[in-house]
Amino acid sequence: MVEKTHGLGLWPALYEPFRTMSTRLADWLTPASEASSDEEAYRISMEVPGVDEGDIDVSVHGDVLTIKGEKRTEKEDKGDTWFFSERQYGAFSRNFRLPADADAEGVTADLKDGVLAVMIPKSAPEVNEAKTVKISKG
Repeated sequence: MVEKTHGLGLWPALYEPFRTMSTRLADWLTPASEASSDEEAYRISMEVPGVDEGDIDVSVHGDVLTIKGEKRTEKEDKGDTWFFSERQYGAFSRNFRLPADADAEGVTADLKDGVLAVMIPKSAPEVNEAKTVKISKG
């Protein structure tokens, strides 16, 4: 026996998987990333297998680092019979807010073996030295 919910019958049960589909689709197209830091720099690594260097854009606007890219399809249909394809294609974009001590001018990126490595150097901390003020007689 199927229980009715507020006169909607099966609709809520059928609708539920589609309600969060856009979030899951975005997660599916977003490359896995990791971030770390040491005394000298912040580092972000992102898995981008099959994405060409020319299809990746790394930019900094204010305190936000943006990595955009696209993995393009490589289909050849000449006489091939496809049974299934589990490969992922499409555009992606990730934003990372940079800490106050990040040196946005010194950001570098390297692509090797399907991993994009972005290095953001830390700026030298401001030295707040004590300053002696001379008092003059007025």
